[in-house]
Amino acid sequence: MIPRTAAFCAIAALSLVSCGTAPQTAAAQRYETSLTVLEGGGHGPQLCTMVAESLPPQCGGPDVIGWDWSKVQHESQGGVKWGEYRVVGTWDGARLTLTEPPGPPKKPSATQDVDFTSPCPEPEGGWRPVDPVTTTEKALQEAMRRAGTAAEFAGGWIDNFGQEPDPSKNMDARQYVLNLKFTGDLSGREAWIREVWGGALCVSGAKRSEAALKDIQRQVESQVGDRLISASSSVTRNVVEVSLWLATDELRRDVDARHGTGAVVFDSVLRPVG
Repeated sequence: MIPRTAAFCAIAALSLVSCGTAPQTAAAQRYETSLTVLEGGGHGPQLCTMVAESLPPQCGGPDVIGWDWSKVQHESQGGVKWGEYRVVGTWDGARLTLTEPPGPPKKPSATQDVDFTSPCPEPEGGWRPVDPVTTTEKALQEAMRRAGTAAEFAGGWIDNFGQEPDPSKNMDARQYVLNLKFTGDLSGREAWIREVWGGALCVSGAKRSEAALKDIQRQVESQVGDRLISASSSVTRNVVEVSLWLATDELRRDVDARHGTGAVVFDSVLRPVG
């Protein structure tokens, strides 16, 4: 019997198509990413976006076709092999087929930190409580609970004057700004919250309510199915953030048409080469 690889190379030669690390057609779109590749635990080489910090590490993801550990530097322990690489290949929706040898991983581009800064202009004299008696953690929780009862509620957070609160430190309600977002008419919202909360407060508008964001997230999760890596609703950005192995332009256009332009922000792990 002629080996499958040899048979393919023979056919490719007749078609004037080179046979390299893995077969591809001239028209095939190539994608790249820099991730961990790991083999072990009963599976072959796979791409991993998240790796369990065990020894040896554990992770799982799409299979990588055409992988050869003898051609790359890697770590190995307990039957597990792994390393970080830049990989380039074609994508069939479930597997990445290499089209060139793996290389050193590319340094990831700087990620934009979540901006916890209050969207309201800073009051004259700075952010400070207006009623110290109701500037307590209990009052803060009651304000959040009250805001959440409104159908127009679009989410809320507290910030330490532009910084995310440190959960390892004891909370001091006097040091935080309570940020609440609502859709629709905002008139009366601040007074409503002020009935229970006397600390620094920012009430601002939003395009989508918290309930609407959750509904959009559920629909997108169902639509993308197994392609999904993660999905969450961003309170500060008022959008649904979705991470996929590959977010195509067609998918982006379809989701924009269904839910409105900008309602869903995609992060594609695989990016077109070139």
